[in-house]
Amino acid sequence: MAPAVAAAEKGRQHTGKAVGLAAHDASGHLAPLTITRRSTGDDDVAIKILYCGMCHSDLHSIKNEWNNGIYPMVPGHEIAGVVTAVGKNVTRFKPGDRVGVGCMVNSCQSCDSCDEGFENNCRAFIFTYNSIDCDGTVTYGGYSTAVTVHERFVVRFPDGMPLDRGAPLLCAGVTVYSPMKHHGLLDAAPGKKQKHVGVLGLGGLGHVAVKFAKAFGMKVTVISTSPGKKQEAIDRLGADGFVVSRDDEEMKAAASSMDAIINTVSANVPLADFMGLLKPNGKMIMVGLPTKALEIPPFDLIMGNKTLAGSCIGGMRDTQEMLDVAAKHGVTADIELVPADYVNTAMERLAKADVRYRFVIDIGNTLKNSE
Repeated sequence: MAPAVAAAEKGRQHTGKAVGLAAHDASGHLAPLTITRRSTGDDDVAIKILYCGMCHSDLHSIKNEWNNGIYPMVPGHEIAGVVTAVGKNVTRFKPGDRVGVGCMVNSCQSCDSCDEGFENNCRAFIFTYNSIDCDGTVTYGGYSTAVTVHERFVVRFPDGMPLDRGAPLLCAGVTVYSPMKHHGLLDAAPGKKQKHVGVLGLGGLGHVAVKFAKAFGMKVTVISTSPGKKQEAIDRLGADGFVVSRDDEEMKAAASSMDAIINTVSANVPLADFMGLLKPNGKMIMVGLPTKALEIPPFDLIMGNKTLAGSCIGGMRDTQEMLDVAAKHGVTADIELVPADYVNTAMERLAKADVRYRFVIDIGNTLKNSE
C-alpha cells in the first residue's frame, strides 16, 4: 500500500454504529448484530445501505466451505445505497448520490495492477467482507445498514437504473462483463463474424451473462441440466439456443459450435464434455467457484488449441463501465426482493437454486438500526 494511504488507514477511528445480519459459526444462521463502522476519513464515502444482493459466494462463505471464515461474519458485496457524508478529499461524490460497492473495499493502490485499473488483481486487495482491513479490523459486508468505503471503491449508479435490480450487477454483472471484454467477445466491428457464446448455468450469474451477450449482438446458447428453463431462456431472456447437458444428442449437435463458454456454475462438474462444445481456439472461462478441484483431461485442452481461463470479478474502471453499459442497454438483474427477516429462508432456497434469479434484501425498509 502507498505510504500516505497506509498511514491514513492505520489512524482510522471506528465510532459509527450499524446493524448487520451476522453468521456466528459455520451453521450459517444469520441474526442481527450491532457492528461498528469507521468514521468518515478524508478519502472516504459514507453510505446508507438500501439494498444488498445475495450472491452464491455469500452462502459458501457463511458456511465456511472455503475454510477461510472469520466470525462473526456479515456477508454481502452487492451494495446499493445513498451517500450520507464524504471526506474532504473526495471529489466524485456528494451526499444524496446513488452509489454502489462491490466485492472490494481496498487495495494497495500502488502496484502495477492497481495503476492499470485492475485492483481485482492486486495481491493486497481487501474483500468487502470476511477480510482483514488495513487497520487490522475485520470487514463487514452489505447485509447491514451502513458502510464507509474509500472513494476509489465506490461506483455511481446511472440515472434511471433501479437500485434494487442494479445491486446484483456489482458482482454478477462485472463478473460476466469483464471476461467478455478482456477475452475479445465484445468486438462487434463491422464485417466481423458474429460471436457464438455459450452460457453454462442459468442462475444469478448466467441470466445476466445472457443479457449482456445479447446486448452486444452475440449468438447465445444456454447450457443447462434443467430442460424446464428452456422456454424462459429463449422467450424471456432472449437466448438463441438451449442445450440440455444431460442429453447426449443435443450435446453432440452443438459440438464445435461455440467461440467461448462463460461457465457460471458453482457445482463440481467434469469439464470434458463442455470443452467439446468449443470451436478450435475456443475458450472456457470460469467465473463460478466450485469447492473441489476441476476435472479435465489434458487432451481436451490440447486438441483444438483450446483455453481454460479464469476471471475474477473486475477492476473499478470496468465496474463503472459495466454499469454505464448496462444502463444504456437496459440490462438489470431479475430479482426477488425479500425483507431482512427472510434472509435465512432465502439462503436455504439459494442452496437449492430456488430463485429467479437473485435475492435482494430490502435493507432500507426492513433492517433497522437496533437489534
